[in-house]
Amino acid sequence: MSQDLKGYRGAVLELLQKAGAKIGDLIKIERNGQTYEGYLMPRYELSSEQTIVIKLKNGYNIGVRATPNTKVTKIGEGHPPVFAKPPTPPKKPGLPEVAIVSTGGTIASRVDYRTGAVLPALSAEDLYSTVPELSDVAAIDAEILFSIFSENMTPKQWTEIAKTVAKHIERGVDGVVVCHGTDTMGYTAAALSFALQNLPVPVVLVGSQRSSDRPSSDAALNLISAVRAAAYAPFAEVVVAMHETSSDTSIALHRGTKVRKCHTSRRDTFKSVNARILGRVVDGKIEIVDSSFRSRDKSRKLVAKPDFSDKAALIKFYPGMSSSIIDHLVDDGFRGIVLEGTGLGHVGNYLFDSVRRAVREGVVVAMTSQCLWGRVNMNVYDTGVDLLRMGVVPLEDMLPETAYVKMSWALAQTDEPAEVVKLLRTNITNEFSPRTEYAESWPWES
Repeated sequence: MSQDLKGYRGAVLELLQKAGAKIGDLIKIERNGQTYEGYLMPRYELSSEQTIVIKLKNGYNIGVRATPNTKVTKIGEGHPPVFAKPPTPPKKPGLPEVAIVSTGGTIASRVDYRTGAVLPALSAEDLYSTVPELSDVAAIDAEILFSIFSENMTPKQWTEIAKTVAKHIERGVDGVVVCHGTDTMGYTAAALSFALQNLPVPVVLVGSQRSSDRPSSDAALNLISAVRAAAYAPFAEVVVAMHETSSDTSIALHRGTKVRKCHTSRRDTFKSVNARILGRVVDGKIEIVDSSFRSRDKSRKLVAKPDFSDKAALIKFYPGMSSSIIDHLVDDGFRGIVLEGTGLGHVGNYLFDSVRRAVREGVVVAMTSQCLWGRVNMNVYDTGVDLLRMGVVPLEDMLPETAYVKMSWALAQTDEPAEVVKLLRTNITNEFSPRTEYAESWPWES
């Protein structure tokens, strides 16, 4: 495949090479009595081999299917399409200072014309310069920490993010925004909630479902609202800022330990589970929904506990699950297992021997529910009671993902199983609620 003709191959590649055309050149395509003129564009590598993609003078891209009698003529030199970063807007005096830490994800991505996939491409500075409205909200200090998709995050990256955020807070910023991929943003939000205690200012995670080069992108509004929350919100907590509905009417601010990605592609994919949202940003104004928050106070001293253990596991129970899965984790030196059980917190009795062995050998085993809404109650049925007697720790209405993150964090704080259990049972940062409120509607009905 020619580097000058990205994505093209086979007969079409030969046709373009014969015409001496390169990406960006103005070409004329004659086919079956019809003529098309436009600038030659890169083509997705996995798209049809017979298609030539051109950008018409009206700005639209079209694909022209080449046939054996198709003729291509180069009629003008051009330049391949490239991303040109606009100049960074000047900082305006008197505005709050917000640090933007970029870790990658769709909010910092563009389409790769070779594959048609979305790749991490934009730096934190690019985000600032391509969303000039930010210069009216806060003075931005941007930093690139990683440039990876969130599925590649591990507890090691959580530690690095926590340390970086702590560095900015300790030098006196008014808030921190972490740009992050949406797939595991809930995990990282929970991790920062446990790692950054006694926060003096907000820490806001933000992402997007659609990359910034798409007309339907949610990146700009999410980012502007996240920076506004970091700069002006009255609370000092870790939150996720994403679209509240599929339209652009408001951005919801979800507590970092109570939020989950619930849809693969909707812009309002994030929902607070077993909790109300903390607030929202509407027309540039912050509205508080839950007033039980820790207030912003820059004189407060941050307590950073950024370490996480890689010896925690999250297991989803399913009918017929093999007990060897638990046995393998115990044999491999894992020190904590979070079970995502059915209903009120159950697993099949054919796993009981392995659960007993795990607890006996000092592994902390905790229970959440795969139902998500509602809470664990292991005192209702014999199965739950039996598991309690074995030493399985019920985790109230904690999300399984949050429970896994908390287990990983707790294991890094102490080597004593009893102390790990004590930490799991302590409500550190609103990870579980004293009682679960009745919800009159499901997330997509609001």
